[in-house]
Amino acid sequence: MNGTKPDLEALYGEESARAKKRYEHLREKYTEEFGAAELRFFSSPGRTEIIGNHTDHNGGKILAGSITLDTVCAAAPTDDGVITIVSEGYRPVSVDTKVLAETAKEDGSKSLVAGIAEAAEQFGYKVGGFRAYVTSEVIAAAGVSSSASFEMLVCTILNAFYNDGKMSIADYARMGQYAENHWWNKASGLMDQMACAAGGVIFLDFSEGVRYETIDFSFEKYGLDLFIVNTGKGHADLTEEYSAIPREMYAVAEKLGESRLADVRELTLLTTLSGVREKLGNDRALLRALHFFEEEKRVDEAREAVTDGDSDKLLRLMGESGKSSYEWLQNAYCTENPKEQPIPLALCLTELFLKRCTRGTCRIHGGGFAGVIMAILPREEREDYTAFLSQYFGRENIYRMGLRRFGAVEVDF
Repeated sequence: MNGTKPDLEALYGEESARAKKRYEHLREKYTEEFGAAELRFFSSPGRTEIIGNHTDHNGGKILAGSITLDTVCAAAPTDDGVITIVSEGYRPVSVDTKVLAETAKEDGSKSLVAGIAEAAEQFGYKVGGFRAYVTSEVIAAAGVSSSASFEMLVCTILNAFYNDGKMSIADYARMGQYAENHWWNKASGLMDQMACAAGGVIFLDFSEGVRYETIDFSFEKYGLDLFIVNTGKGHADLTEEYSAIPREMYAVAEKLGESRLADVRELTLLTTLSGVREKLGNDRALLRALHFFEEEKRVDEAREAVTDGDSDKLLRLMGESGKSSYEWLQNAYCTENPKEQPIPLALCLTELFLKRCTRGTCRIHGGGFAGVIMAILPREEREDYTAFLSQYFGRENIYRMGLRRFGAVEVDF
């Protein structure tokens, strides 16, 4: 939906009055920082992974959605080729697009911006300078894709200022992935970027490039609330743990004569497992590969459940996905510090709460090892659940949110 330009009411609904204050703040702060300019406004959401944990990088399938937490900015183009971004809570970013090679890699947001600009040029798009003042409500380093939200915001600005809206959503995602892979040394897939860019609930299939389908679904329709609980420990310093997952999956695929698991049949692995195990010497890699295959089946079943309106089946599958992520994928906590387990603790407490509910589920969310969990609960339980979890993680870390219809867009303000 990157060709649309929604106003605040369309984008934020009953939160539009609060959103108006945010955008007025952007205008005021931009003027203080850069001076008067003819401003344009942009918004890019965070994302939630409904089901399909760590499948994208190996050509898998996912159900994901954009969320109502977003990154917003006021921006204006410049003619000097320099991208300057002032983002509240972060150090300023300045990238000269005429000499991208002079920008250091693995240097946070600055490297991501340079990587996106380089990718845009490689994809045949125009790149130029702009100034932007940014604020974000997307939880940083916690599994709801604050980095991808920021990346898609930059893509949307470049698309609006220099490419007449010609960039595709898939190219947005590829540009963000390129920046993370080549400028941040993070072996990420495309799910985060696609979910932030596209908007709504989407079924993603990465087996042949990037294919996606928008699906009409919301938890609210079934009287359910979506919660994200921030356990208080980010995953920004866990790049190696995160990157080991695709690396180990690739290793299993390689032993079976392919480059990724999407091109391997589960039965092939099962019938040759003893030999592969001996050659690989890594039981965890085998478990992670088996998680991939079973998760693929769950995503297909979940897609059917969503299409059929079977919310109970969807909740069951989401719970099974979370259990597999915990036990087979093993991304619930960092093995280097096994005494620190905020994700398992949050899941344990939520499961105890769910015993009193008529339905619901919970699961690890996002890349894992730290960050956030997801919980789906009956609407009537929202206050009690918030009060219960607040005792352990603080009320400010319990987020009730919705699924947002729009992805990364220019905003009519």
